[in-house]
Amino acid sequence: MAGQEMKGKRASLMIMVFVFQVLSAHLHGCYAATGQGQPLWKRSTVHPAVVNGFGSSVFLPVSGNVYPLGYYSVELKIGNPPKPFQLDIDTGSDLTWVQCDAPCSGCTQPRDRLYKPARNNFLPCKDPMCAALNSPKSNPCKNPNEKCGFQVEYADHGSVLGVMVSDNFPLGLVNGSLSNPLLAFGCGYRLQNHGPQPLPNTAGVLGLGKSKASISSQLSGMGITKNVVGHCFSGQGGGFLFLGADFVPKSGMTWTPMLKNSFNKHYSSGPAELLFGAKPTGVKGLDVIFDTGATYTYLSSKVYQTVLNLIRKDLTGKQLRDVKDNALPICWKGAKPFKSVRDVRNYFNTLVLSFPGANKLVLPPEAYLIVTERGNVCLGILSGTEAGLGITNVIGGKSVFSFAYSLISHFASEFLICSPFLAIQIFLVGMLYRHFIAR
Repeated sequence: MAGQEMKGKRASLMIMVFVFQVLSAHLHGCYAATGQGQPLWKRSTVHPAVVNGFGSSVFLPVSGNVYPLGYYSVELKIGNPPKPFQLDIDTGSDLTWVQCDAPCSGCTQPRDRLYKPARNNFLPCKDPMCAALNSPKSNPCKNPNEKCGFQVEYADHGSVLGVMVSDNFPLGLVNGSLSNPLLAFGCGYRLQNHGPQPLPNTAGVLGLGKSKASISSQLSGMGITKNVVGHCFSGQGGGFLFLGADFVPKSGMTWTPMLKNSFNKHYSSGPAELLFGAKPTGVKGLDVIFDTGATYTYLSSKVYQTVLNLIRKDLTGKQLRDVKDNALPICWKGAKPFKSVRDVRNYFNTLVLSFPGANKLVLPPEAYLIVTERGNVCLGILSGTEAGLGITNVIGGKSVFSFAYSLISHFASEFLICSPFLAIQIFLVGMLYRHFIAR
């Protein structure tokens, strides 16, 4: 029986390698970035991943969409016995937290779906995770043995208040083993929302930022996974998320460095030049943050107005007219209701962020437009200044379909952006793993 099981696993691995090799023949290059430890903007043949050497990585299916939900999420199990929680994916924040029965004020989940901490779950202020989350100036602890509290405020004017806890997270790894690490996260017991949009119908947030408090950093610090986070979102909804380096290909991409400035808490890069239809717009020197927690893309007022003017000028003479739609501020109506962005992509031009070294992030119409329930097409780019973001430029979940972020030591602060072909490749390999090995 054991021999038959081993043969089945070997066969599944052979199938995965075969599918990978076939798809590799069709793989286009990914947009990329170089980090410290290598000459700036040099194409690298050395990188932190071995995609066909399966090991310690976590592969998670993604639910959700940009519209009408406005978020992407994954399910993680916490505790003993394990309890499932659907968490909003956010690369723009560090803390993972769940709605908590402590008791809870403002929670959106029924009480039986809340996390119920035990007395030994609470983290004291002296715990290193408390220091990683709170700077010395903002740390409210007066006694090192008291509970470590936290408060997070989001750009959409939502906030969560709670205490830090630790519990087991059972995770299936791609090498077929099961890991059950004790991870620190937030027990959120007071949720507030002062924004115009309702809170996501999730149990909390999966924070995948760069600090030591993020789940990805904790897993890396324990030696369970490499400090790499990747996601591929579908414009039609769904996708996948992976933690670890096993799904990052060995070639077919370039690398670009992250910024070392006030954005250092975020995955950010620049300076970039903005192109519209492959032509210069006059907008240069853009620093941008990549944030899956932001549904749409936000540009500073001057850049936003430039983009809006170019799009409107480009639509002159085309069969689209302005229309009011509750979904977004800028929308257009056609001769008949649109069913998908594919119906209108020929009306709109491609936006491009051109980074030094000829590296480009191409944003086709599918990456910045949505079609609403009324059949109108709306601009998924908003004024960050009006949203309270000042001059910050945020590339949100609508536009960051396929990304991977690497914080491996000898590639200290890098990220890459996958191509659609790479997304299909990783997805099929991951699904084959889940079907043949995880069972």
